[in-house]
Amino acid sequence: MKLQRMNRRALTLGALAVSGALALTACGSDDTGDKSSPSASSAAKAGSIKCDDAKGQLLADGSSAQKNAIDAWVAQFSQACSGVQINYKGGGSGAGVTAFTQGQVAFAGSDSALKPEEIEASKQVCKGGQAIDLPMVGGPIAVGYNLPGVDNLVLDAETLAKIFDGQIKTWDDAAIKKLNPDAKLPSTKIQAFHRSDESGTTDNFTKYLKAAAPSVWGKYAGGKAWEAKGGQSAPQSSGVAAQVKQTAGAIGYFELSYAKDMSTVSIATGASAPVKATVDNATKAIADAKVVGTGKDLALELNYGTKADGAYPIVLVTYEIACDKGNKADTLPATKAFLRYLAGTEGQSVLSQNDYAPIPDAIITKVRSTIEGLS
Repeated sequence: MKLQRMNRRALTLGALAVSGALALTACGSDDTGDKSSPSASSAAKAGSIKCDDAKGQLLADGSSAQKNAIDAWVAQFSQACSGVQINYKGGGSGAGVTAFTQGQVAFAGSDSALKPEEIEASKQVCKGGQAIDLPMVGGPIAVGYNLPGVDNLVLDAETLAKIFDGQIKTWDDAAIKKLNPDAKLPSTKIQAFHRSDESGTTDNFTKYLKAAAPSVWGKYAGGKAWEAKGGQSAPQSSGVAAQVKQTAGAIGYFELSYAKDMSTVSIATGASAPVKATVDNATKAIADAKVVGTGKDLALELNYGTKADGAYPIVLVTYEIACDKGNKADTLPATKAFLRYLAGTEGQSVLSQNDYAPIPDAIITKVRSTIEGLS
């Protein structure tokens, strides 16, 4: 009897240990870079992914803003298509486009549409074709800040531009006080962080400043490289976010999924109320975009000057860049299968779960059709 009681007690403790381990697993890590443990529902969705003849290793590089989305997508896709190994580096839009035009990767991610000279360079890699822009990921560029005691901060385009141009140097500046009359703003020095690498996030952020605050930012040409003097820099979206989190008085820009556990600026656009950086508010702005690419290229023109209620104006759209023709035979099946999944209903539904905005139906329908024609 004593032995039986001991065995029953051991079984009970074992069950408790297992249930405790499962509970800890369910809680998981909230780190934005860890999207490698899909839920049971994700596993169920993975069963509908069409793999076709996809196999081998698929190398890709580019936008760090979409890295968290790519990680979540890869986790699901890999369950369904176990014969494919996807390695997305996320070294920044500039690095991704360069790697693509040099034939080093099967596809690239960029938060800015290809320039004419980049399309021309791609013809050396895309035999008989050229690189095209496929809009796949939307989302707000959040402006995160580290100012203890100030939980809600409102800025307009002109004030934001002057902060990043080094014209406004302390948090108790009169322009900031005017927008935040009830906030207890300290005299802390502003530490403005920007990207050190070429970045589509920088391109879109400064396009907003140029469009909405031309009197301040109109002197700059814009582009993926940061042009304003002063401030501090860090590589990739994760690097800027990390610096803002650990530096009192800091402010920086990055994709919303990097703004975990951080205060973000609401933008005064001229609408009835300041607009927060949320997925839904970004979708409202992206829905106003127009396709300006020619042929199979689906490059978009965003409306950074929107004043519509609830439309967050600082948005980006990340493009997956691939050859319309002339893709390498050994990577074409995997490239098409992966991009098809990204643009499909299941793939787009992953975005809102990870602080990104799905591409509006009218645009993503064109993307799906274009992917099927890749050769």
